[in-house]
Amino acid sequence: MERPKTSERDHVALRDQIQSWLANQVDGPVVSDLEVPPTNGMSSETVMFEGGVRRVQRCVLRLPPDPSSEPVFPTYDMARQYKAMDLVRRRTNVPVPPLLWLEEDPQYLGAPFFVMRRVDGLVPPDVMPYTFGDNWLFDADRDDQRRLQDASIAVLAGIHGISADEPSPVDPGKTALRRHVTAQRQYYRWVVRDGVRSPMIDRAFDWLIEHWPAEPPAVVSWGDARIGNIIYKDFTPVAVLDWEMAGLGPREIDLGWMIYLHRFFQDLAEQMGMKGMPDFMLMDDVVETYERLTGYKPQDLRFYIMYAAVRQAIIMSRITRRQVHFGEAEMPLDPDHTFMHHRSLDAMLDGSYWRKLW
Repeated sequence: MERPKTSERDHVALRDQIQSWLANQVDGPVVSDLEVPPTNGMSSETVMFEGGVRRVQRCVLRLPPDPSSEPVFPTYDMARQYKAMDLVRRRTNVPVPPLLWLEEDPQYLGAPFFVMRRVDGLVPPDVMPYTFGDNWLFDADRDDQRRLQDASIAVLAGIHGISADEPSPVDPGKTALRRHVTAQRQYYRWVVRDGVRSPMIDRAFDWLIEHWPAEPPAVVSWGDARIGNIIYKDFTPVAVLDWEMAGLGPREIDLGWMIYLHRFFQDLAEQMGMKGMPDFMLMDDVVETYERLTGYKPQDLRFYIMYAAVRQAIIMSRITRRQVHFGEAEMPLDPDHTFMHHRSLDAMLDGSYWRKLW
């Protein structure tokens, strides 16, 4: 499994552009060669550099992908991401990277972007998935794995302490869950504008309508709530990353996403004959920890885990199209095979999957 290509930008030219822009922030800056994070992330473009004069700062810059690279999402609101992180920083104890600058003028790099300070630590890898073994999380003892699991759930509890009635970087809308699902349908229509629809994704949307839950109060939702978007030190979160999917919604959106994204990697491991981490992020454990931390018992998680699998299917279908664009893959004959977890989603739809989550 190789990391898909994500950009066609010339990083030498980009470095010069960053240095030119940074001259507006500090006197006489010098910017190092750019680095790209080696494992995670296939949406916004992320580059790391050192820059400064008297005091060199280790920085991370986030900007939308080059439009020529078949972006994962149709729009990238960098100001919204920045403001979501700043909201969480001001209202909670959840660790987010120190924010340095937001630049909304596209004249410098061709698009708005923001810069934050780099935070050291370890991230569970996506490529190869941490469930495949030979990495720090897989090799840790069970107590440390559970410590990381509980601390990650505590991150969600902290973010969800900001209710939808408080100032937020997004509009509340009518009902948060319906607005969220409607946005996913719109995203799916954008992905399949080439006319290649997935019958399984269409069936899954029908399943969601048939099993619609009672809607709990909305809170600020991280959106991409998974351990691969957290930097850890000693199995404790020190920075929560990737806020491009932030919005408002029931707490269960983030909980279902965190549970399912582990299952996504666990299912891949099992399909390749590996044990993986079958006792990690079990639904009952997540519910017990979250209720203990917040006093709120999550409801209808089967719905939200299915919803997470649908959202992941749409994203993976888009990534497949991006790989085709870069010549890394061919379009599958079966449109359901544009996402690698089609067998898991099919098992969810026929009801045989759910025993894995307890």
